Amino acid sequence: MMLLKQSLKHFLIGAVILCGISSVQLATAYASETTEATTAIKHILMDMFDQPEQRLTVDPVIIEGDIAVTGWAQGETGGRALMRRHKGNWHIVLCGGDALREAKALQQFGLTAEQAEKMSKSIAEAEAKLDPAQVQKFSLFDGVMMMNEDGSHPPVEGHH
Repeated sequence: MMLLKQSLKHFLIGAVILCGISSVQLATAYASETTEATTAIKHILMDMFDQPEQRLTVDPVIIEGDIAVTGWAQGETGGRALMRRHKGNWHIVLCGGDALREAKALQQFGLTAEQAEKMSKSIAEAEAKLDPAQVQKFSLFDGVMMMNEDGSHPPVEGHH
């Protein structure tokens, strides 16, 4: 009986250690995937919009599943971009301002209520760590503009 108790104790200790290792491996894999996605999103926006005479900054990047919201600033203006991952590739879907911080708006772009609340909270937390002047630029984008995958926007009524 004593031998059975010791064997069970060692088994349980081993199981706890394996669970801990698995949790660390999962967390590391998630962090790596998030870092790769963040880097990909920043590269896409930089390739599309960065200019030598007007540098683009892209920060923060908040990812929830296959949807991301990022703040951007360029010169005296800025906004937020909603990105979507499709078949492993990130694409810009639209640009906007403060609406992209709101859970209700995020739900309209495909997030569940729970995901939208989580993302809205994460955006607020990330932006609170930035220079307030930079965050203020994110609010300057008026309205919402749908974007094509190449970074252009569809024709706007009254504009060519």
